[in-house]
Amino acid sequence: MSATPDLWLLPDAIFDGTRLRPGAALGLAQGRSLRIADAPPPGAPTRHVTGTLTPGFLDCQVNGGGDALLNNDQTPGALHRMAAAHRRFGTIGILPTVITDTPQVLARAVDAVLAAHGEPQPDRSLLGFHIEGPHLSIPRRGTHAPEWIRPFEEATFAHVRRLRDQGIFVKITVAPESVTPAQVARIAATGAVVSIGHSDATADEVRALLDAGASCFTHLFNAMSPMLNRAPGVTGACINSPAYAGIICDGIHVADEMVGLAIRARPVPGHMFLVSDAMSTVGGSDHLRLYGKDVWLKDGRLVNAEGSLAGAHVTMAEGLHRLITVVGTSPETALDMATAAPARLLGRPDLATPEHRDLADLLLLDAGWTVTTTIAALLEAQPA
Repeated sequence: MSATPDLWLLPDAIFDGTRLRPGAALGLAQGRSLRIADAPPPGAPTRHVTGTLTPGFLDCQVNGGGDALLNNDQTPGALHRMAAAHRRFGTIGILPTVITDTPQVLARAVDAVLAAHGEPQPDRSLLGFHIEGPHLSIPRRGTHAPEWIRPFEEATFAHVRRLRDQGIFVKITVAPESVTPAQVARIAATGAVVSIGHSDATADEVRALLDAGASCFTHLFNAMSPMLNRAPGVTGACINSPAYAGIICDGIHVADEMVGLAIRARPVPGHMFLVSDAMSTVGGSDHLRLYGKDVWLKDGRLVNAEGSLAGAHVTMAEGLHRLITVVGTSPETALDMATAAPARLLGRPDLATPEHRDLADLLLLDAGWTVTTTIAALLEAQPA
């Protein structure tokens, strides 16, 4: 590939993975991006485009999409349908998630992830695997089936080991009630990210797992003991820690004021990341089956027969828009939460920048912070 750009794109601004750069230009050649410059070189072919250019979104918690739900269909085909459904909305990479279920479902999901990553042309939208449960707390189980919640077991470690041996990124959500610090240390030693969630633990119990190697929290505020004046709980321990933390921003799972408070209160910038916790209804129909029971989408909510929220019906694009326009988060922080922060968690710095990328992975946002198109689609529709 030529090292010299044959076209310079000049959008209103470029998010370079760290900051917004008004007036900057992105050099392109042979259908890929090359490098960002403060301005196009004099006399170089230049094309002005309206909007903000950013890397595509990365979602580290996706249960389903396009009517595919991993707990119901543990096949590479389901993984591909999920990824394709979310890509339509600007999410160019997902961490497929299987929630608490039978040992057989977990085993088949692991097999599916391994098979998908072993395909001749692996789907680059599949960034690894998230095991959410079954080693959780029953009082904070949410929609997870109580009959399958159980203490940490050797079979789960074996699944993590199989995935890591193939270089596949793994995040596993556990509760202090179901796993020991020694077990967390053993999991973390494989290179897997241990995330704390679905827990009624005390802050001291949480800190014991952080000291052992846990480095993340799963959907802050949801399914975790609350922060009280004399009992920080999982929520307070998370907010005060330097660990990474995912959060859902749909105006349903967490009040907008609490999202903003948590972002401002974190001691280490760049360790909050946006997740969707999306179910199969994103890019699909308004109904799904979970654990053999109906879950319907109504007024933006997915609620099971018990009245618990059963995942979310939201995209990363909608979460980003809400962060900026409702929560009041700065565009740079919100874009970091949707792109660069998850890339850091994943150990994929290449996904945090618009440089050296496929043009289908780069988005254009309008003045209202809504996705309008990809750069690939823009150039295809309006060739120079």
